[in-house]
Amino acid sequence: MKIAAISDIHGNLGALDAVLADIARRGVDVIVNLGDIVSGHLQPRATAARLMALDLPTIRGNHERQLLGDPARMGVSDAYARAQLLPQQLAWIDGLPASLRLRQDVLLVHGTPTSDLVYFLDSVTPQGSRAATPDEVATRAGDAEAALILCGHTHMPRSMPLPDGRLIVNPGSVGLQAYDDDHGYPHVMENGTPHARYAIAAQGADGAWTAQFYAVDYDWEQAARLALVNGRPDWVTPLRTGRVGAA
Repeated sequence: MKIAAISDIHGNLGALDAVLADIARRGVDVIVNLGDIVSGHLQPRATAARLMALDLPTIRGNHERQLLGDPARMGVSDAYARAQLLPQQLAWIDGLPASLRLRQDVLLVHGTPTSDLVYFLDSVTPQGSRAATPDEVATRAGDAEAALILCGHTHMPRSMPLPDGRLIVNPGSVGLQAYDDDHGYPHVMENGTPHARYAIAAQGADGAWTAQFYAVDYDWEQAARLALVNGRPDWVTPLRTGRVGAA
């Protein structure tokens, strides 16, 4: 079985279309969507329409939860998306599960099996963000029974096999290759290039899972210009360079 995992699109329709076209050339069995789908100042309505028509196995991320919450506490990315979305698109988002079993041995989560905000394969410290240790990842995986756990949220493409045989895979972000945050401690997440990211997990004849990561060209300059026009100058450099600030 081959599963293409996409995550953290953030309304970047150009990046999504490029990734879907690349996946189509690779002959996968199914595409799964791991959340944070529309929030941001790009094309939330068109992105939702594209994905609703595809009817992929999809879970919600923290941003889907937030944009359906109290408007007074909503961040600017969620507020922009909510204002753009049609009632049927909001209803679709409201119906998305927080996690999903694609089959008994494949689990989809956004953050970890117990939280849509906790980083799975990265850890935030007072010194910033770093790749998580095997012990940290095992603790976050807990007793979740799945040979393959697909997660998103951090925008960083990573995978880690655990000693018990479980494989944790984060495909990275389709739509935004760098951001800063202060959850836990102030930190930045940066991939260093603007390419759209996704991953394919494949199960071999022996039942073991492996993951391959892909970085896809798309018109990120157009995305950066759109972010600027829509009032998010802070997204321009991340979209153009995959970094939060100038290199």
